[in-house]
Amino acid sequence: MYRLIAHKEEINRLLARYGVKFGIYKNNAFHERLFPFDPIPRILTKDEFAFLERGLAQRVRTLNLFLNDIYGDKAILRDGVVPEDFVYRSKGFLPPCEHIAPPGRVYTHIAGIDLVQGRDRSWYVLEDNLRIPSGASYPMIARDLCRRAAPETFETNAVTDNRDYGKLLKRVLDDVNTGGISVILTPGRYNSAFFEHSYLAEQTGAVFAMPQDLFVEGNVLYYSEYSGERQRVGTVYRRISDEFLDPMTFRPDSLLGVPHLLDAYRAGNVAVVNAPGNGVADDKGLYYFVPAMIRYYLGEEPVLQNAPTYLPYFETDRRYVRDHLERLVIKDVSEAGGYGVVFGSELTKERRQALWEAVERDPRRFIAQEVVEFCELPVAADGTTATRKADLRAFVLCGRDVTVWKSGLTRYAREAGSYVVNSSQGGGFKDTWVLSR
Repeated sequence: MYRLIAHKEEINRLLARYGVKFGIYKNNAFHERLFPFDPIPRILTKDEFAFLERGLAQRVRTLNLFLNDIYGDKAILRDGVVPEDFVYRSKGFLPPCEHIAPPGRVYTHIAGIDLVQGRDRSWYVLEDNLRIPSGASYPMIARDLCRRAAPETFETNAVTDNRDYGKLLKRVLDDVNTGGISVILTPGRYNSAFFEHSYLAEQTGAVFAMPQDLFVEGNVLYYSEYSGERQRVGTVYRRISDEFLDPMTFRPDSLLGVPHLLDAYRAGNVAVVNAPGNGVADDKGLYYFVPAMIRYYLGEEPVLQNAPTYLPYFETDRRYVRDHLERLVIKDVSEAGGYGVVFGSELTKERRQALWEAVERDPRRFIAQEVVEFCELPVAADGTTATRKADLRAFVLCGRDVTVWKSGLTRYAREAGSYVVNSSQGGGFKDTWVLSR
């Protein structure tokens, strides 16, 4: 491991040269920066990962059942487990997707579940990312560069090889394929994770496609070759948000989507990975109900805990939030990427009052959580080591089977004491080692 620290600058130079960057498009300007890599890995023991694997698979199975239900019979609403308001007011709920059965009834093909480990060593789920979760490519290429820089490190440590992600993803794309090629659909280089799109296309052998390369004819999706030939598409792994996916169904001003793609999907002629409409299941408000969903759909107790969460929507929780606002984290359910997260302890009395008034006006819009004092991990800094708060994004793949990838993206805060680890907020990343023995 000490050899890896010595190669830190070299590895980051190579990451920059290979285009391993994170782009942010904000205020009509595109900014691209290196996603800083720290060579000291997060290490998970075999037993620790087995526990996470069990809990993550349970959670993703449940969320897939919820999506099938909520776009179908809606039994969970009739039985009062989840209030209707939390579904129908969610920005992620898409009425055009009602009563569409995706191939294999799989909605949650790739899930990115964000967890933190508390100082008591317990694991807590912070978020379920079920739309277009990114990040798997970063530990893959970083591990490859580390292996080149210090091969003896991996010869003497029982680290599970993480190079199988491309094979696992390909299997998912093949499992739901309706007959045709698989494509990875990118909106282009101004997307924050454009590097990952091209890298995953290479890893899976899928065709790397722009929106203008695809068209629908007779409710069938085709890829247009430069030669003029066309090939039928059986699976499209889209890296485009729902609202831009099909201008005939969603935003008519979208230049990123494929017209009539949803018609082909509705007809059962193409699998869309991840399925449109998944956003309702990773709504921060719906997150509160996942433990109840696990009991409802599986008849099991949750393996993994949610962070302690309060819904101002409920009067009892609303009073608690009002009385303890100075110690809670308030999250706007419509935001993502670390935006819309406010620590009550950092606000003046006047700003806390303004925040509370916003919560009172629209309690469905917010959740409140206790601050989880999660573990800090060592990072290499200025010739020595320091500690920083870090989370873990675990990747769960779902086709015919549910598989938890034996790796993951560990993100860390670059500022001492900061809880904000998101790449869009300036965080860095680490490899995640899962030990095989």
